[in-house]
Amino acid sequence: MSVNPVSAQAAMARMTLPLGSPGGYSTIIDARSENEFALDHLPGAVNWPSLDNEERIVIGTLYKQVGSFEAKKKGAALVAANISRHIEKNVIALTKDWQPLIYCWRGGKRSESLALILGQIGFKVSIIEGGYKAFRSELVSAIPPLAEKLSWHVICGPTGSGKTRLLHQLAAQGAQVLDLEGLANHRSSVLGIIPGEPQPSQKSFDTLIWNTLRNLDPARPVFVESESRKVGNLAVPEALIEAVRSGKCYRLELSDDERVKLLLEDYDFFVKDPALFCDRLNALIALRGKQVVEQWQTQIMNGHTEDVVKELLTLHYDPTYFASMKRNFANIESAKVLHADNRSPECLRAIAQLLVTA
Repeated sequence: MSVNPVSAQAAMARMTLPLGSPGGYSTIIDARSENEFALDHLPGAVNWPSLDNEERIVIGTLYKQVGSFEAKKKGAALVAANISRHIEKNVIALTKDWQPLIYCWRGGKRSESLALILGQIGFKVSIIEGGYKAFRSELVSAIPPLAEKLSWHVICGPTGSGKTRLLHQLAAQGAQVLDLEGLANHRSSVLGIIPGEPQPSQKSFDTLIWNTLRNLDPARPVFVESESRKVGNLAVPEALIEAVRSGKCYRLELSDDERVKLLLEDYDFFVKDPALFCDRLNALIALRGKQVVEQWQTQIMNGHTEDVVKELLTLHYDPTYFASMKRNFANIESAKVLHADNRSPECLRAIAQLLVTA
């Protein structure tokens, strides 16, 4: 039998190597239930539940209503059956040099049972001491030093100026990028929810951030948008916010007419579904008043969406954005201006090339 307990810190260090590479883990296996896995999991992990969602409920109920001994017997039978299925489906064709990392919630029976069987087969198995809970604790502690050692270059600019598009062009040019809105599945405003794309859990968002930060080179700049402390319902780690806000700033400028057209393209779901747009605007009643919001909603239903977007920019987004920038970004006053003649990919690509070669 070859089962090697490793600390979460040691496992995270080895995870810097690609899966399947020399010295890296062959596979990372999450032995928790489907719901636990969906909430968050180690980057690249696959889900081999020792107990599935329904089975966890059955065993938990049995534990409370009958007792631990009966629950453990039933749990053992279910876990054994599930491990057998995982082996038949995923392991039979593997060679002896396969080296998995296994974890569950706290490094207990669910991961130990799977590790025991695989170890007895002859595989070299590693298991995280303390499980996901220990990994999560290490991850939270790891984000501040990672954020602080990176050189942040912040793309600032009012709503609709093309910051996200520029960030994507920078990534296409080979620049290092942290796309917080992309990780959060949100456009980072009160209207920023993307239909059909739910946000990840806070824990998953943190893991996605950590996984991005740990793969960035401190010797090269990292480009990021000027974000607030929250992207939709998700909080950006405080240490990351502070590090970004002390970074070098660029101010992207685009004409109001181009900004409106850009937003109508990026938020095309509002153009296609005016009722959805009207419903989202209700979130602004507390800030703009019921009368103003109802006026905007009437304009939208009458086909004047472009006019409403322009008013939203000039009356709502721009004043609050510029006030926030001056309050929170240390280097905004010395920001280099990036003037975009238009919203086209060609124009933003040219700006990205200038930034990459600067």
